[in-house]
Amino acid sequence: MYRRLLKPALFHLDAEDAHHLTLRALGMASRVPGWTAPVRALTAPADPRLTQTLWGHAYPSPLGLAAGLDKNGEAVPAFCALGFGFVEVGTVTPLAQPGNERPRLFRLPPDRALINRMGFNNAGADALHARLAALGTRPVPVWVNIGRNKATPNEEATSDYLRLVRALGDVADAFVVNVSSPNTPGLRALQAAGDLAALVRAVVDEVEEGRVRTLNRPPVLVKLAPDLHPADFEASVGAVLDAGAHGLIVSNTTLSRGGLTHPSREQAGGLSGRPLTERSTALVRGAYRLTRGRVPVVGVGGVFTAEDAYAKIRAGASLVEVYTALIYEGPGLPARLGRGLSRLLERDGFASVTEAVGVDAR
Repeated sequence: MYRRLLKPALFHLDAEDAHHLTLRALGMASRVPGWTAPVRALTAPADPRLTQTLWGHAYPSPLGLAAGLDKNGEAVPAFCALGFGFVEVGTVTPLAQPGNERPRLFRLPPDRALINRMGFNNAGADALHARLAALGTRPVPVWVNIGRNKATPNEEATSDYLRLVRALGDVADAFVVNVSSPNTPGLRALQAAGDLAALVRAVVDEVEEGRVRTLNRPPVLVKLAPDLHPADFEASVGAVLDAGAHGLIVSNTTLSRGGLTHPSREQAGGLSGRPLTERSTALVRGAYRLTRGRVPVVGVGGVFTAEDAYAKIRAGASLVEVYTALIYEGPGLPARLGRGLSRLLERDGFASVTEAVGVDAR
């Protein structure tokens, strides 16, 4: 139904208008009590092979929703109902901000891709806290992706990240430090090893101090860009580990435009989707080898099929996230990927997804 009816109708709308319309509908559905649990029982049937325990939390599936789709945590119950094993909200900044001027989101259908230059448009930390606190018990972990306000200079960026940890520490199951979006001027400079180590160390320390107040210790992950020079990527991974981070997300959107055919390829912003599939998988493999499996790696970029997700897992990803494919494939995607992963694990004789992590990177 999505491919034949809903998708054609949505693709006739401006990309951001379609996004807001869909999110509003999912948000309204999320406020209707009683339906999400039985629907999730259909979309995410229990398969012990897909279950992992990471950072003290159970992950019923390695498939998660990437940040950017639900910036303000408006539709978490609905996304849980689709069958995701975890949901990442944000990017959130301390203060609400409108983001960049529209148009700022572009579809590239022949390339199965999106370009966005949203600019961390969000309602701010207080609004996100209120929504997440109102959820109560959640069927899956909910991560919070954090970034600095556009008006905050890099020299003061750490204070923004710490404000977010203090404001959201009691409702986040993990924090994702976003220093790799290409749409906030100067943000990617924070990926330089020295600056990154200081920032991550400060965030980790704040989480440790906050545990005394909230009895919660969310792990800290760092999201890196796919456009770093190999030597810089290695240095950044090393800095993240040395600073005490608990995981890596590889990778964010790219500024590369190689191989694109759609006229919107000339638009400024970060590219996501199918063109990033092979590049992000190679970076997952590189990160897994650099970390030697000491912390979990999360693979994101161009995951459209179970085979795409499985390739990232075999390259070293403990978890895999999707975003762009959900726009093109529709709400049945998480369940379809989950079923496909189960078949692939059975085919290759793995009793659990954990056994498959990194087998192609050793």
